Amino acid sequence: MLVYRCGIVGLMSTQQILLSLLDGHPSYGYDLKREYDERFPNLKPLRFSQIYSTLSRLDRDGLVTLVGESGGNGPDRKQYAITESGVSDLETWLSAPLPVDEAPKGELFLKVSLALLSGRDAQPFLEAQRARHMARMREVTSQKRNADSETEIVVCDFTLFHLEADLSWIDHTTERLSRLKVEFKR
Repeated sequence: MLVYRCGIVGLMSTQQILLSLLDGHPSYGYDLKREYDERFPNLKPLRFSQIYSTLSRLDRDGLVTLVGESGGNGPDRKQYAITESGVSDLETWLSAPLPVDEAPKGELFLKVSLALLSGRDAQPFLEAQRARHMARMREVTSQKRNADSETEIVVCDFTLFHLEADLSWIDHTTERLSRLKVEFKR
């Protein structure tokens, strides 16, 4: 089983996650959660309630269908399968490019801006953040060297390239701090 360990942050919608996990084989909600947790340990955890409410909506919308139920000591277990409409919805989502943000929205940018706006020195924060990014790059580089699959290598590369972009921004912003201080004075 492929596992993504290099720290991809961010999360697609629960609907698309479940459709992707159901694509190719029917499954129970419990099994979907277990597979998600095993494959994506660094992503935001999904609660059982999220999975079951999403499966209910997907069923209502005709994107999945109930294919079996089994009883036991607890609540009935329901097995779902993706429908043709669900496959079409998944394919549409997979083929659509992600939006590119026009304006910086990250907390890194916000912290520097607010420090300067309040008259504080952003240099110590930028230095500390640079050190944290470098430490994370070393961790991910080590994970990449020990990767078990091409998929894990690609995920590590994704993380490394984003860290490199942040470091480049940190270095450029550090060089411009004196000019930025003037612009941010109230």
